[in-house]
Amino acid sequence: MKLAILGSGPGGYVAAVRAAQLGAQVTVIEEKIIGGNCLNWGCIPTKILVSSSEMLSKAKRLQEFGIEMNGVISPNFSKILGRKDRIVSTQAKGIRNLFKMHGVTYKEGRGQLISPSQISVALTDGSSETVKTDRTILATGSRVYELPGFPYDGKHILSTEDVFKMAAIPKSLIIIGAGVSGCEFACIFRQLGTDVTLIEKMPRALTAEDSEISEIFEREMRKRGIRFLANSTIDRVDIQNSGLRILLADRREIRAEKALVSVGRALNSDGVGLENIGVRIGACGEIIVNEKMETDVSGVYAIGDVTGNRMLAHVASAEGSVAAKNSIGGEERMDYSAVPSAIFTTPEIASVGFSEQKAVELGISVRSGHFQFRALAKSHIIGEIDGMIKVVSHETSDKVLGVHIIGPHATELIHEAVLAISQGLTTRDISKIMHAHPTLSEVLQEAAADVHREAIHGPKN
Repeated sequence: MKLAILGSGPGGYVAAVRAAQLGAQVTVIEEKIIGGNCLNWGCIPTKILVSSSEMLSKAKRLQEFGIEMNGVISPNFSKILGRKDRIVSTQAKGIRNLFKMHGVTYKEGRGQLISPSQISVALTDGSSETVKTDRTILATGSRVYELPGFPYDGKHILSTEDVFKMAAIPKSLIIIGAGVSGCEFACIFRQLGTDVTLIEKMPRALTAEDSEISEIFEREMRKRGIRFLANSTIDRVDIQNSGLRILLADRREIRAEKALVSVGRALNSDGVGLENIGVRIGACGEIIVNEKMETDVSGVYAIGDVTGNRMLAHVASAEGSVAAKNSIGGEERMDYSAVPSAIFTTPEIASVGFSEQKAVELGISVRSGHFQFRALAKSHIIGEIDGMIKVVSHETSDKVLGVHIIGPHATELIHEAVLAISQGLTTRDISKIMHAHPTLSEVLQEAAADVHREAIHGPKN
């Protein structure tokens, strides 16, 4: 069975390897760079910046840990980006090696569907060819969205991709959009020494997260010197020699060296020939799929960002595995009930399942438990005591419905909660599990116990 995949991001390359493991003859067609947005401009590069900025922040605190160090500690942006390039290159080679190991054919060029079984490929060397296939998986991803009135010029107004082309760390930066990416970049550049202003039109940052988590994060941003302006819309932008000036609708004026626009993604469903075969798309350009990742055209599947579902790399990978299995006759279905969210801000944020607000909206009666990181010995040991965890459970069955963490290593701690929700565990199940001491993982055990007001190290109820 021949399978063609358009796109080599975390959805496309995982689908390719899985299908090859199952015996398919796989061809991957990539228009830009192997690894897609995640590897080249998104997940990996941003977390490399996070790592460098956090290392700088920790280095400035060495005396707290009894370590004396003489001399100036300062960031070198070109070396940070050089490290980014080396890591990305290593990961890209890893994907190529996976393809080679599993016999996946990789073609660089723009693929366009002629029919459900034929794809025209304009190769990067100027030639073209037609790939014949029995099944096709569309994994074309997404691209930066250009906000009206903010044309990217790479100098004053930057996209999230332009950040990695800067020659130096800006002295001042306005970030438009307090979603995941905007908040991550705000924390990164503040730790690198930039004067950061974050503008958001909604009432709070990170609106997809539990409101208590957002409230704590906003407080932490302000403690670290990030100026956060909620309920703010932009009236005018003036580019000047020394930078730019932004005038808000309430007549406040903000000046900075650069502006970074982080307001979502546009879907790459155009230009790939969907109209040639009748694949149905939604109002925002999303390819419509069912839980088996099938489009309404037989033999054609779609995964990842282009479907408009949860736009996360690990979701794309899971969808890729499902689509690959189904393309050779499987009956796999996607389950989105326990999808972890990982936000690499300072402090980190992670969540899975329902927020308390969402559960209430759905008419579910809930109980919640909380626990502060500052009550853990391990938090004091590593010098990171800010943040908390919140566990939301069903009032009657006690099953865990949602877990929300803001604090040190939240993005690693969340996976015990993912397992709990996926397996239908209760808060009493979690509170009975023995957790090693001293560890940060004790925070979940204590929060689960707090649902029943039984936390050992929490306040007396």
